[in-house]
Amino acid sequence: MNLPATAPLVRAAPVIVAILLTAACGNDQKAAAPAALQARIIEVAPRSAPILIETVGQVEGSKEVEVRAQVSGILKQRLYQEGEVVQAGAKLFQIDPAPFENALQQAKSQLAQELARNEQARRDAARLEGMVAARAISRKEADDSQTAAKLSDAAVKAAEARLRDAELNLSWTQVVAPVRGISGRAAKSEGSLISTGPDSLLTTISQADPVWVRFALSDSDLAKLPGGKVSRGANPDIKLVLPNGTVFPASGKLNFTATQIDPKLATLQMRAEFANARGDLLPGQFVRVRFVAGQRDNVFLVPQVAVTQTEAGYILFVLDKEGKAALRPVKTGDWIGKDWVILEGLGKGDKVIVDNLLKIRPGAVVSPAADPPQADAKAAKQG
Repeated sequence: MNLPATAPLVRAAPVIVAILLTAACGNDQKAAAPAALQARIIEVAPRSAPILIETVGQVEGSKEVEVRAQVSGILKQRLYQEGEVVQAGAKLFQIDPAPFENALQQAKSQLAQELARNEQARRDAARLEGMVAARAISRKEADDSQTAAKLSDAAVKAAEARLRDAELNLSWTQVVAPVRGISGRAAKSEGSLISTGPDSLLTTISQADPVWVRFALSDSDLAKLPGGKVSRGANPDIKLVLPNGTVFPASGKLNFTATQIDPKLATLQMRAEFANARGDLLPGQFVRVRFVAGQRDNVFLVPQVAVTQTEAGYILFVLDKEGKAALRPVKTGDWIGKDWVILEGLGKGDKVIVDNLLKIRPGAVVSPAADPPQADAKAAKQG
C-alpha cells in the first residue's frame, strides 16, 4: 500500500518539535544570562578648557611697499635679483644719470654767478650808505641800492634751491630699497623709458619679518567669546597651522580689531603680527588661525568617537550603577585635538563608553575592556 506524500513529514514532526523546544530552552538560558559586551570606559572629571576658535587667514607683509621712479629717464640697469631678500638702502635700479649731472653743473654755475652778483650788490649798498652820511647822494639812491641787495639775496636763495633740486634728482637716478624685505618682479626692463606718472612703478617689496596675518571671526565665533566680543586690549593666544599641518612655533600678537561688523560678510576683521626671521611664512599664503580667547571652567573632555549626532542632538553612552549602557543627551562645545568639550549633560565621576558603540544598545551589560594603548605597551614590554 502506498503512503501519501505527507507521511515522512508526519513521522518527522516529533523530532522537529524536540529540536524547536531545545532551541527555545537555549534562547531562554541566553536571555536569562546575556554575555557582557567589552568596551573601553573612561571616568570623567570637570576641568578647564580653552575657548578655541579656528578660522582661515592669509599672510601679508607688514609693509607692502611700491618702489616707484621719482625722475624720468632711461632705465640703464637692474641691480638686484628678483625674489631675493634686499636690505634697506640696497640699490635696485639705475636710471641714466647724464642729464641730471648736466643739470647739477648748470645749477652750480648759476649759484656761483648769483653769489658774485650778491657780493657786488652788498658792497654797493654799503658804499652808498656811507655817501648818504657825507651828503654826497640822496637818501633815495641809497634805498634803491639796499633794495637791489635784498633782491640779490633772494636770487641766491633761489639758486641754492635749484642746486638742491638738481642734487636730489641726481640721487633719485639710483633707486634704492626703502625697507628690508622680499623683492618682487621688475615691472620695467632695461632700456625702457621711465616716467614719473601713473606708470612709474618699478617693483614691490614685502617686509616679511614680521608678517601680518589677516583673518575674520563670524557671528557664531563671536558668540563663543566671553561677552560675545573681543575686549579692547585683550591679548589672546594666536597660533598658526601651516598648509603641511605643522604648527608655526611663534605665537602671534593681535594688532588690529575692526570697530564694527562687516555688513556684507557678517564678520569681524582682525589682524595679528608674527615674527618670521626664518621666512617660513610667505606673503599671500593661506594658513589656519587658532584663536584662544579665554577658558571655560567645569567642562568635560571626551574622545570625539564617543559622541554621536542624532536628529535630536548629540548623545553618548554612559555606564549606570548596574553596569548597563544608558543614553545621555549632551551639549557640545569645541573640538580640542581629538577630544570634544562637553558643556552640559555630564557630571563628576560619570563613566563614558568610548568604543564598540555599534554593538551597544541601551540596557546592554558592558564590562570595561583594557585600554588598547596600555595593552600594546604591556605586550611590547613582555616581548
